[in-house]
Amino acid sequence: MSMRWGMTVPFGGVPLTDHAAVYAALADAGFTDVWSAEVNGTDAFTPLALAAAWEPRLRLGTAIAPVFTRGPGLLAMTAAALAEAAPGRFQFGIGASSPVVVGDWNAVDFAEPFARSRDVLRFLRSALAGETVDQEFSSFAVKRFRLERPPATPPQLMLAALRPRMLRLAAAEADGVILNWLAATDVSTALAETKEAGAGFEVAARIFVIPTEDAGYARTVGRRMITSYLTVPAYAAFHRWLGRSEVLAPMWQAWDAGDRKGALAAIPDSLVDELIVHGSPEECRTRVKAYAEAGVTVPVIALMPTPELTTGGPKALFSLIKALGSRD
Repeated sequence: MSMRWGMTVPFGGVPLTDHAAVYAALADAGFTDVWSAEVNGTDAFTPLALAAAWEPRLRLGTAIAPVFTRGPGLLAMTAAALAEAAPGRFQFGIGASSPVVVGDWNAVDFAEPFARSRDVLRFLRSALAGETVDQEFSSFAVKRFRLERPPATPPQLMLAALRPRMLRLAAAEADGVILNWLAATDVSTALAETKEAGAGFEVAARIFVIPTEDAGYARTVGRRMITSYLTVPAYAAFHRWLGRSEVLAPMWQAWDAGDRKGALAAIPDSLVDELIVHGSPEECRTRVKAYAEAGVTVPVIALMPTPELTTGGPKALFSLIKALGSRD
């Protein structure tokens, strides 16, 4: 399998101080990339800074750094530092995030997410190229900012996108797009909106993987994840656009009525099986490969806990990394 093959880091239950061995195991298993997320665990950059120092075989990416929770200048400085630490190996993924992360947890007004994403993307393009930015954008203004240490190799800029407007923005102005919460069969629908992208346009996708043959366990976890994410307005709208209004309507109705148990029960097995990869490691690897065959250039596994991992400890994790790794 000659393709990029990514894993989300850091791993839950493994201290950051122990990740040097994890990064080495990922590279040994054929993983080419490690990508970080930023919600309420680690920040997006510290795990990648450690990977930059500990494992030079790996490419690095953020999926994503929110455009609201840091000022434009700080975003540029942080990205420049990581690009300097890992020349040519860092892709900088940004996105709007969500009202909960931005507003409830970081006390920032979640206003005009499209405009903010577009303006930060444009600012970063100029700033990371070493230019002085003195501009009134529609969602903020920057006065005479210039990086003291612009990276010799600026990172590729990736934009998280769900629906057509943001997908088209990514195609027009970013170096790639980051997809999330979609089935392999949905990839073509999303990429139809990026036809105007230039050569070398990257497509990363975060893919939730529960590597266990206990289908009941996997579907229980999957249902909880679906109610956590697909009740968020942006993701709900995304799946309406993808054509899932009918199958998700009972869950949304129960959720809006405050019936959490009813919302979980309203999710059919078939939907969980579409959106969550589960099964043996070999089956999971085959299903992740389907995303690549559909047009994803960087499939990124987001590993969920399983009974086998919980009881097996580090030995089980390293064995699983090897089993999920790329195959030439």
